[in-house]
Amino acid sequence: MALSWRRRVRRVWRRGRALLWDRRVLALAALGFSAGLPLLLIFSSLSLWLGEAGVERRAVTFFSWAALAYSFKFVWAPLVDRVPLPVLTACLGRRRSWLLLAQLGVIAAILGMAATDPAAGPAALVRMAAFAVLLGFMSATQDIVIDAYRIEVAGVRRQGVLSSAYVAGYRVGMVVAGAGVLFLASAWGSAKGQYVYEAWAAAYGCAALAMGVGVATTLLVREPAVDVGVAARPAGEHARLLAVFAAAVAAFIAVFWGWDAAWALPPPGPLAALVWETLRLLLALAAAAAVGTVLVRLGVARADAARATWVEPVRAFFARHGWADAALLLAIVGLYRISDIVLGVISNMFYQDVGFSKPEIATAVKTFGVVVSIAGGFVGGLLAAGLGVLRALWWGALLSALTNLAFVGLALVGPQRALLYAVVTADNLAAGLASAAFVAFLSSLTQVRFTAAQYAIFSSLMTLLPKTLGGYAGTLVDALGYPGFFVLTTLLGLPVLGLVSWAGRRLPLPGATRAPVADAAARAGARSG
Repeated sequence: MALSWRRRVRRVWRRGRALLWDRRVLALAALGFSAGLPLLLIFSSLSLWLGEAGVERRAVTFFSWAALAYSFKFVWAPLVDRVPLPVLTACLGRRRSWLLLAQLGVIAAILGMAATDPAAGPAALVRMAAFAVLLGFMSATQDIVIDAYRIEVAGVRRQGVLSSAYVAGYRVGMVVAGAGVLFLASAWGSAKGQYVYEAWAAAYGCAALAMGVGVATTLLVREPAVDVGVAARPAGEHARLLAVFAAAVAAFIAVFWGWDAAWALPPPGPLAALVWETLRLLLALAAAAAVGTVLVRLGVARADAARATWVEPVRAFFARHGWADAALLLAIVGLYRISDIVLGVISNMFYQDVGFSKPEIATAVKTFGVVVSIAGGFVGGLLAAGLGVLRALWWGALLSALTNLAFVGLALVGPQRALLYAVVTADNLAAGLASAAFVAFLSSLTQVRFTAAQYAIFSSLMTLLPKTLGGYAGTLVDALGYPGFFVLTTLLGLPVLGLVSWAGRRLPLPGATRAPVADAAARAGARSG
């Protein structure tokens, strides 16, 4: 028995070693690097830049809305699947052409941000916001293509190691965009109370240069040799689909930004402002959907093409699970990451307000924290494999919510380095564990026919509400103080536990066991019977 066990371990090790040396693993690690690089440039690193430039806190957290493109990428993900690019697609193929376009767009947006001084006045701040939105859009497009490329470039057996390589590269990209940019800006003279625009501009320029890793990889790798199942359509039909999409986006922008002009008096208080802005977002989405529907009915684009592009992936999901169960699953997807994403919007500013320097933040949070989160990801993967997806999902949700309370202690005690590392360890370990379990959960929901589109839908929904609420993090801190804000983020994460337990009772997903609360309820029922 012991000999058989040792042989099995050796066989798994030999197979895993062969997979790790596959050049596709290296390619996914490099593409993961280019995908992880832009995120912090429009999230925490940008918040520190704006804070040093003297931009008020509530305006700084509003900039997190630039990352909402990640939450709406499901809208144009089907277009990336179906629409060829002139010249580029013929030269590089469907996936690599879109990937190169997205990466060049990311580089242009980063350079535009580097060329803008947010302290130069309101006009410069608007330009910075525009470049940040462009960066979010192009980065989200890059994510769509990389997800599709990863799925198509190898079979099911290699998807686990390819995903691990992608995540590792993604984390390294985040380190460069977080710790690297902060170290460079500090080394070149910028600090809180001693703002130097040139230091931040040069640091962002170096980040744009680092995107060359992704561009080189795109040019060197092979196009996936698979039939993506997209029927050839005339170029004019593709153009009409793009026209409908552009008109819907224009309607969204017009309603979203015209809201302030139509309603000049903002409501008092953070809660009323949150409701007000939620209505603004929903109205803008409704306007975009209405414009797209009207244009299709008018014949601007063929109804069957629009239905196959935007409707069929959603219809198939609801047909598979039924309306009630599908709504429960989507609620879990939309709420699962709410506690850590809302806190993450303002975490860097909190560390600085407590009294830590940028080098201390870079070392503890952006370097040490990333290593801990990778370790947490491995723990989450082991839990998902050993305990089942839903059980791992439940523990990830619980730990993500409870570890937010550690920030309360740091806010009360002040800049104690040992406590900082303890908080970072707990927070990142829980976040890594929860992320791994959540990816396994999303994978169990995705259908093979619509992998790219449905994965984009799920990953977009995952961040939509948390990032919208994150835009009000500064306002909530002003109203509640840091300790009250951290307690609020903990409470926001608790309803997910009930949803996961409910799903454990209703939905035995493939490879998933029930959550702990569901198991306890089942045992109680057995005893009473």
